[in-house]
Amino acid sequence: MKKLLLLINVICFLPCVAQQPRLIVRGDDMGYTHSGNLALIKCYRDGFQKSIEVIVPSPWFPEAVKMLKENPAVDVGVHLALTSEWENIKWRPVTNCKSLTDTNGYFFPMVYPNKNYPGQSIKENAWNIEDIEKEFRAQIEIAVREIPQVSHISGHMGCVNISEETKAVAKKLAAEYNIDIDLSDYGAEGVGYKGARQTGEEKINSFISMLETLQPGKTYLFVDHPGFDNAELQAVFHTGYEDVAKDRQGVTDLFTSKKVMSAIKTKGISIISYKDLESQANK
Repeated sequence: MKKLLLLINVICFLPCVAQQPRLIVRGDDMGYTHSGNLALIKCYRDGFQKSIEVIVPSPWFPEAVKMLKENPAVDVGVHLALTSEWENIKWRPVTNCKSLTDTNGYFFPMVYPNKNYPGQSIKENAWNIEDIEKEFRAQIEIAVREIPQVSHISGHMGCVNISEETKAVAKKLAAEYNIDIDLSDYGAEGVGYKGARQTGEEKINSFISMLETLQPGKTYLFVDHPGFDNAELQAVFHTGYEDVAKDRQGVTDLFTSKKVMSAIKTKGISIISYKDLESQANK
């Protein structure tokens, strides 16, 4: 009799689980600084961020590899990068792709034209698709070789969406390396803050407001960039985005907030990763 009652309870519970809103919380840009690496791992270990995007050509990529290997359950995406946007720290491509670099051999700072960096975007220069495919492929190969749990790719600063050609190349490579790229294939929708987000407290309140809008049975993606407000990150900026350290500390505070974790539980929202979504779709 007890077994029968337990079975009935399970059967009744399953539709509720299936109808829960599902939310992927993704932290971007692992490798851009030591501060960012530490914050991203903290948000995974102590918070509700399940997916991390790593930038292969970034200066702190070797440390990122070590950290991700120490946390084998974290879901990892290759954050394909064709830009080096910060003023005081730069990186170069991992291949010889001259159409994507400035006179010093660094990536251009921007993908799209920016009034603060005239002439310094990929779109304003004579890029070619062969260089982009070569660079994307090399970044993916390094990542899947070094990080066993890679499940997907994404584009840093929208670089995958430069043109229909670049979108097609990214999809082709994702299929070739058996990793995902387009969450819209799973019906996932992007969501953002609902309200002010200048401070950590504002981010927390606006994130909770966003949770109120999530609908049962749907899947959503929220993306932001954790960091620590320390001397290293205070030296990282580009024109138009000078408060990087303060802003990204606020993201770390959000992703590890007990208030937010309580709201997620109260609202019955299922926090999942890309890998979880793929597994559910293949059942």
